[in-house]
Amino acid sequence: MERLCGQKLPFWVANQTLHTDRPDLPECFQLSVLSWLPCIYLWIVCPVYLFYLKKNNRGYIMMSIKNRVKTVIGLLLWIVCWTDVFYTFHELRHGHSQPPIYFVTPLVLGMTMLLATFLIQFERLRGVQSSGVLFIFWFLCVLCAIVPFRSKILQVSSQSEVSDKLRFTTFYFYFSLVVCELILCCFNERPPLFSSVVTDPNPCPEATAGFLSRMTFWWFTSMAIKGYKMPLETKDLWSLNERDSSKVTVPKLFREWEKEQVKANSQHSQPSQAVYSKPPASTTNHVAGEGGGGESNPEEVEVLLSSQKAAPRQPSFLRALIKAFGPYFLIGSGFKLLQDMITFVNPQLLRMLISFTKQKGVPDWWGYTLAFLMFFAAFLQTLMLHHHFQYCFVTGMNVRTAVIGAIYRKALVITNAAKRSSTVGEIVNLMSVDAQRFMDLITFLNMLWSAPLQIMLALYFLCQYLGASVLAGVAVMIMLIPFNAVIAMKTRAYQVEQMQYKDSRIKLMNEILNGIKVLKLYAWENSFKEKVLAIRQKELNVLRKTAYLGALSTMAWTSAPFLVSLTTFAVYVTVDENNVLDAEKAFVSLSLFNILRFPLNMLPQVISSIVQASVSLKRIQGFLSHDELDPNSVERKNTATDFSVTVVNGKFTWAKEDPPVLHSINVMVPQGSLLAVVGHVGCGKSSLISALLGEMEKVEGEVSIRGSVAYVPQQAWIQNATLRDNILFGKPYNEQKYRCVLETCALTPDLEVLPGGDLTEIGEKGINLSGGQRQRVSLARALYSDTDIYLLDDPLSAVDAHVAKHIFDKLIGPEGVLKGKTRILVTHGISFLPQVDNIMVMVEGRVSEMGSYQELLKQNGAFAEFLRNYSLEDIIEEEEASEDLIEDEELYPEDALSNHTDMVDNEPVINEAKRNFIRQISIISAEGENLRSRSVRKHSCSQRKHSEPQEKKKPQEVEKLIQAETSETGRVKTKVYLEYAKAVGPLLSVVICFLYGCQSAAAIGANIWLSQWTNDASTNQTQENVNMRVGVYAALGIAQGILVMISSFTLAMGNISAARKLHHNLLTNKLHTPQSFFDTTPIGRIINRFSKDIYVIDEALPATVLMFLGTFFVSLSTLLVIVSTTPIFAVVIVPLALIYIFVQVCCCWLTACCAGPTVCCGQPSSRTATCSRGSCELRRPSSRPPPLGGY
Repeated sequence: MERLCGQKLPFWVANQTLHTDRPDLPECFQLSVLSWLPCIYLWIVCPVYLFYLKKNNRGYIMMSIKNRVKTVIGLLLWIVCWTDVFYTFHELRHGHSQPPIYFVTPLVLGMTMLLATFLIQFERLRGVQSSGVLFIFWFLCVLCAIVPFRSKILQVSSQSEVSDKLRFTTFYFYFSLVVCELILCCFNERPPLFSSVVTDPNPCPEATAGFLSRMTFWWFTSMAIKGYKMPLETKDLWSLNERDSSKVTVPKLFREWEKEQVKANSQHSQPSQAVYSKPPASTTNHVAGEGGGGESNPEEVEVLLSSQKAAPRQPSFLRALIKAFGPYFLIGSGFKLLQDMITFVNPQLLRMLISFTKQKGVPDWWGYTLAFLMFFAAFLQTLMLHHHFQYCFVTGMNVRTAVIGAIYRKALVITNAAKRSSTVGEIVNLMSVDAQRFMDLITFLNMLWSAPLQIMLALYFLCQYLGASVLAGVAVMIMLIPFNAVIAMKTRAYQVEQMQYKDSRIKLMNEILNGIKVLKLYAWENSFKEKVLAIRQKELNVLRKTAYLGALSTMAWTSAPFLVSLTTFAVYVTVDENNVLDAEKAFVSLSLFNILRFPLNMLPQVISSIVQASVSLKRIQGFLSHDELDPNSVERKNTATDFSVTVVNGKFTWAKEDPPVLHSINVMVPQGSLLAVVGHVGCGKSSLISALLGEMEKVEGEVSIRGSVAYVPQQAWIQNATLRDNILFGKPYNEQKYRCVLETCALTPDLEVLPGGDLTEIGEKGINLSGGQRQRVSLARALYSDTDIYLLDDPLSAVDAHVAKHIFDKLIGPEGVLKGKTRILVTHGISFLPQVDNIMVMVEGRVSEMGSYQELLKQNGAFAEFLRNYSLEDIIEEEEASEDLIEDEELYPEDALSNHTDMVDNEPVINEAKRNFIRQISIISAEGENLRSRSVRKHSCSQRKHSEPQEKKKPQEVEKLIQAETSETGRVKTKVYLEYAKAVGPLLSVVICFLYGCQSAAAIGANIWLSQWTNDASTNQTQENVNMRVGVYAALGIAQGILVMISSFTLAMGNISAARKLHHNLLTNKLHTPQSFFDTTPIGRIINRFSKDIYVIDEALPATVLMFLGTFFVSLSTLLVIVSTTPIFAVVIVPLALIYIFVQVCCCWLTACCAGPTVCCGQPSSRTATCSRGSCELRRPSSRPPPLGGY
């Protein structure tokens, strides 16, 4: 640097910089290092940034006033720098030679300012609204210019006048312009032209936030302020960013997964083609080399071929996840690396601070600088850590969303053979448990490389302070690893056992809630309550073992740093008499040991989570690799032809390995005709409909459907929505068409009975509709869809004979509304068969006969036998229904009977006699309006004008049948905490708090004793008191560990007791709740209380209580120690406490809103199913997939 600055301007002067009360940096250092640092940064980053901008063009931003000002300021800065250069040449001409640094620095700065001005305009052309690269550059310029700013003021104050007025003026002009650029860089530019217009009424501000706002999370401030002013609700939350929505994440994962499948299939097809394309001789020659002639070993050839075919390369779902979400996750890994590096700065600063306190006569600004650097390092570490977690949480959420979407989409298209191996319960577990494991793992996945890095760095610095003695502490850490590993293995085994008991309990609760009406009618509540409590007791026994293991793990986790420090310090002071344990070595080592604690405990947990996630990965990969239904098995080209449905030589099976169910199916249904499919039970009628829908495996033949399809199943599928929404099913509302559909399907009289007309909310599974009403709603939905082909799978079996006749005449029959449509009707009602165009008779999966009614009667074959079997039954049924209709209409209220019908229909196993009995009840309850509607059925729907009276009859506001799930807002009430403490036990709660206080007292005593131990170095008593110091320090540490273990065991006992009481109270309350509550509350909502909320009470809440107690007593003990040593600190506690409470209140309310509705604690009533007595937890939003679509 002497060549650049000359001898008059030294690069570094220690007495001028460090050892003075008015420190200042030399002018050469200011002109070189401080001036060049921002320039070096920009020139290094520029090539990469230009490449990024070239690849990512977001549009064109119009030149704004702010952009013009920034450009003008950039040009002015360039002019200022060149002014210094020309002034130096001017001095040279007049004989005042200056060092080369006065030429080089303005030239470098001028070129850099020109580059920055170019970047301002290039970013505008590429649509960049906020530049992080330029913000960092201007920030570095201002930061590096602060030192010359102060230096020149000091020079002016020490001298009478300014020696170099021009450079003095240009510098302050330069400083002002750089500050202006930094301020302007904090604000965003306007959006690019032709960019997508934001139509979201409540968009997330993160998408449009500037660089500084993103780095400091300032964009979140408005939500925090709103949360402080008022309790937040779900509607107050911003919408998801588009990149985080399922419409972006799910297709992204699907694209990568499809690439993996194509790659796996291509690699699998190549060897198989090579094998089968070779002549037999080439294969037998290879085998004959060892076994003799080729003729004697065809079996070996077959085995060879089958072995090659049996081991195909499976597509890697992990690789698809990495390609889809890996790049975004790596940004978070970069923040984690920076955070790890900054973590080890504080111990070095602590060492320097302790050394500063020992020295005498040093400037006071050293201490202030070190304290500020410690604060800045902690601030920077927190900022990096939270950005790391932000990226990890978003990545985990995106992975979970994409996995759930992929599983959901796959579940819609897998074959029937795959459905046998993958049950509904397994699919639900894949979407809930397995997908959640990925999300939980990704949060701490970086610890897989970060933990070894932190351990190696900590050991390296410890070796510098304590030498080989640190190996004793390493040995203790290595000994603790298998201890923690055994605990983790046993805990995982207990978790598996606990999940089995939990599955059994939830399964039994599901059966109880599905049959709750029978349970109450027979007064079986106590019997089933005992069964549930018996399973619950087994679950709690396993939970108790897990809690005790957790207590041991907590003791190890708490005692590990102390044991490591104890062994290290003891070996250090005893191995050599010259080793003196002073404050610097002791407390710096303690800080490094505390850094070691987190990675040592997280690494086994991360490895265990990876093992669990690998199991989930195999399960998900296996499910996504299942065979799918061939979408081309049914040809759907809308070409002009006389036949709407054609099946030629069709052979169908439910699974490829199963024997065919339908054989030699040849059907040609003319366009606009009505085909009736009849046959005995189990002959394949419904299977034929499934084959036409493409839900069966086509073995042979051709299937062709011309036009759109509407399907009416045997069991009507009803949504939890209004009656109108169930019929419209997403179609636009047409008043005239809608009224015609209601009349045709005999639903108009029902609207007069329903409290809200067609706006009445239909309960879960159509609970407030009878069986016949549900079937007619399903028919109305199909009719309103207005398709070309209607597949009707026995829709008239659930309605009364009179209503069936009305529906057939007005809807299905030759004079019905669908007379121009193609209809395939599966039916047992023989009274309608004479009116159909063609009849197809199914016998054992084959088409036995096909023709018109008269033709089949003349043949006297299977159809005649079918008529003989069903004619007598239908006559008796019609007579009984007609005779008993009038009197039974008054005796059986419709609502009660419909509820009873639904309850029994949902039973998994029921004999045929009960089904017949229930069908009779359904007929009576559902068709009581037939006498009222007989006179109406003579009129066509075009002559009926019910719209105006119906509209007049509707109430202004219809009360919802199923209320939205209510939740408590704001902070958790004190009553909730008292209820939980009461469930734990008042005396036990006091004992737990006392034990935690004693534990903190032991920790404080150990640290105080260590400080006294380090003071021995100043009085030369280190060797005299070694045994006493080590013994007392060990006793205090062991006492702390024992107290931790006892308090953890006691807390575990209290939590188990609370879990037992709360579950018992919840179960008792629900079993004694009136039946009306279950009629108006979805079963899933109640099941959630017994599954997710009980899980929180069992596992999540104890961990939270443990963390709270530990943090509270550690904070309290820290404050007590600081106040006892530095009493003036007590003045600062009050304002700090107020700020802390303010932040905590905002964060708690925001967390409560973002996590989901708060489950309030109180007495559950018949109107609310969100409460479990004495428990409160933050429940995340439901991840239930959207409802399935229909034909």
